[in-house]
Amino acid sequence: MRCPERSRAFTLIEVMVALVIVTLMIGTLAIPIAAQLQLRRAEEARRLLEEAKEALLGFAVAHARLPCPSTADGRGAESFAVGGDATNGNCADFHAGFLPGAALGLSPLDAEGFVRDGWEGAHSRVRYAVFGNGASINGVANPLTRANGMQAATLSAMGAAPHYLFICATGSAAGPSGCGPAASQLTRRAAMLIWSAGANGARAPPAGSDESRNLDGDASFVSREASVVPGQEFDDILLWVPIHAVINRLVIAGRLP
Repeated sequence: MRCPERSRAFTLIEVMVALVIVTLMIGTLAIPIAAQLQLRRAEEARRLLEEAKEALLGFAVAHARLPCPSTADGRGAESFAVGGDATNGNCADFHAGFLPGAALGLSPLDAEGFVRDGWEGAHSRVRYAVFGNGASINGVANPLTRANGMQAATLSAMGAAPHYLFICATGSAAGPSGCGPAASQLTRRAAMLIWSAGANGARAPPAGSDESRNLDGDASFVSREASVVPGQEFDDILLWVPIHAVINRLVIAGRLP
């Protein structure tokens, strides 16, 4: 008479064990699925950056200059400083602004005219920096953002300029004047830079971190392998265009010399 009860009890134990096993399997699979999602978003961000690069070079061909970055309240248009315009190339923020998606005619845009990367939220707006900020070449201030500024500066002077934007392999050497040792320098000849703040862009990066150096407003930026190590987190995705690539595109289009 007690055997059926024991059988039922044993069956319940088997069900509980099976549920535990299924739960563990789902938990094990969830990590790779989440990782795959992040990889897809990172690839989408890289695709958007490539599209933005071509739009920026197209703008340069059409207007004989690179656009100014958009500020947070610029609604995706170029943002000039007080008294600034295309004739003097004086941008409101050369190094810590956003891609002027509305000015470039890109789509889709968010409600305020900005291009977003593969992640969601205002923190995912694509950022953009361009060489200038009062710097001059052959006596021409802001030569990249001033209409016909590169032509006025001349090809030889543009090629001989000591530096443009710096891209550093490590933030420990990055500073307002460069990357320090040559081993820490990926390039010092980036005419412009576009980048995504990655999956962790919603949080403010810790002071002094490599990610914080991409937002500090100077002409030095950091690009390195992604890391989730506590205290060394980094997932910014950077794409820069060297000055020679910009010059080559303008020469082919007949804008230079």
